[in-house]
Amino acid sequence: MTGPEVLDVARDGILTLLMVSAPMMIVGLVVGVAIALLQALTQIQEITLVFVPKIVAIFITMLVALPFMGAALNGYMTRVVMHIVGG
Repeated sequence: MTGPEVLDVARDGILTLLMVSAPMMIVGLVVGVAIALLQALTQIQEITLVFVPKIVAIFITMLVALPFMGAALNGYMTRVVMHIVGG
């Protein structure tokens, strides 16, 4: 593989990483902002109140997005193998 091909594989890997992690990160962000807003409005300053809903929301999102994540990682692995075989 030449230098530009290596950079293409690395760029594709980074984009795949962002696509796979984006649903969970966005849900974690939205739930965190919603809980922070709720805490600010009600003046409840409980530290553990943030973690449990965020963990549950991210876990549910991971279960829902698992087929998409698997397909994205499978596509990336197929492209990498094609680069290796094509030599």
